[in-house]
Amino acid sequence: MTALRLLPWSGPDGKPAYLSTGDEGGFLSRVADEAEASQLATAEQILSHVGELLSDDRATASELRYAARRLSECLADTLRVAQSRGARLPVFLADEVDEAAP
Repeated sequence: MTALRLLPWSGPDGKPAYLSTGDEGGFLSRVADEAEASQLATAEQILSHVGELLSDDRATASELRYAARRLSECLADTLRVAQSRGARLPVFLADEVDEAAP
């Protein structure tokens, strides 16, 4: 069965981009995996830097606005990754879960 995968980037018109494939190991799937990993790593770095900035009483309003914009971008990327990965999780029916229990 071919499923649609939400990609970690937008299409040319800014709308969500999807990949239609049944092959999880294909080239575009690997590119998307690498992009997701990069986005999550960037979010982690930005979060660390913002934590340091917030603890600095000398931080300017301009610096804080810039940090808030970067955090907003990272949060949007992270939510897209979560949505994409969540959509690819297998769905278990209640009967299947009960049968798997010891």
